[in-house]
Amino acid sequence: MALAFGAFITFLYSAPKLPLPFFKDLKKIAIGKTIFLAFVWMYVTTILPIFLAGKTWQTEYSLFAASRFFLIYAICILFDYRDREDDKHDGIRSMITYFNENGINILFSASLIIFFAVTIALYPYNYPAYTILILLIPGIITAGLYGYAKKNYSDYLYYFVLDGLMMFSGLLMLILKI
Repeated sequence: MALAFGAFITFLYSAPKLPLPFFKDLKKIAIGKTIFLAFVWMYVTTILPIFLAGKTWQTEYSLFAASRFFLIYAICILFDYRDREDDKHDGIRSMITYFNENGINILFSASLIIFFAVTIALYPYNYPAYTILILLIPGIITAGLYGYAKKNYSDYLYYFVLDGLMMFSGLLMLILKI
């Protein structure tokens, strides 16, 4: 059931690209596409593994999932910012094509502030300080890259660095054997 839900939400995200009138019309009303994409990534990489491991849901899992969602969302905002002119031309609506520069800055900042807050909120759930710090590092890097990424649309920056930040904490934990 958890896998089927993951497949279904992945399909819904991709549906507006299908060459059928009903699905094509979705791109005109789907201003939350970035939220939906971030949710799909968070679900598949965070919630689904918890379900597949047979764990009983706990509050700390909600905080961890929210942490990952808001990090991924901030990264997705940068991708949408890079693609906003093409999206406007193609009639794809999103908050990034709708908001002005200041609105985009506020949305990005709010996403990272929430990311930092919910990640730090994991501390009382027996997450050691060094684990919290490792979880925060990709957000710190994302914040530092924001201005640069808004001016430099290099595929290496976007597909290697920014995409890589989504898994950077896990890679650090693996290397440090935490």
